Amino acid sequence: MTTLQSRMAECFPPPRERGLNTDIARLCGVKGASVTNWFNNPEKVSTISRANAEKLCAHYKLDVSPAWLAEGVLPKYAASNVSLGPDQKGRYPLISEVQAGMWTELCDQFQPGDAEEWLPSTKNLGKCGYMLRVNGNSMEDPGGRFSFPDGMVLHVNPDLTPTPNQFVIVRREATQEATFKRYVLLDGEPYLEAINPNWPVDKKFLKLQPGDAWCGVVVDASLGNLP
Repeated sequence: MTTLQSRMAECFPPPRERGLNTDIARLCGVKGASVTNWFNNPEKVSTISRANAEKLCAHYKLDVSPAWLAEGVLPKYAASNVSLGPDQKGRYPLISEVQAGMWTELCDQFQPGDAEEWLPSTKNLGKCGYMLRVNGNSMEDPGGRFSFPDGMVLHVNPDLTPTPNQFVIVRREATQEATFKRYVLLDGEPYLEAINPNWPVDKKFLKLQPGDAWCGVVVDASLGNLP
């Protein structure tokens, strides 16, 4: 969970301009010592008023929401800044395979700082949508219709019910981690397929086992942050 001090540091990263604390105190009508506590003393202060957060966001043109700055309430970004482009639907957390495997339990308690970063999507991924980075090349097929190379970012909607031939995220009971594969039926039995044509035959199709759990349907993919 983020602290007020970490949120202030994110919005006003060091080195800070000389006199910034004084300017903030004047803007918000508080004492300079109070602003010092906002930055440095989590034992004395853990939140600020929404009104003061609104003043800070407006005056310094911060791209976070006042509610997040004041109290850590999600979403982190103000609605006006979520839609950076005409087709953008929102920002979603980029999480690890371990987090994805436990996402049903984590979603409601997830804090902004728990994600590697928050990325935009042109798809509506739902209330608990998330992003997951491809790990490895089992889903890479350069000559095929779909190809997901190592490092590509998957846009996942956990509210959708998977149907055969969709790309899915599944938590394997054996490892408690999420894996990315294509859901297929072979002789009526559910399997997870690695689409890489050069993938070892004995690993290309993994049968779904009791205890495996759906973690979402992949509805889009992107390259993420390019250098």
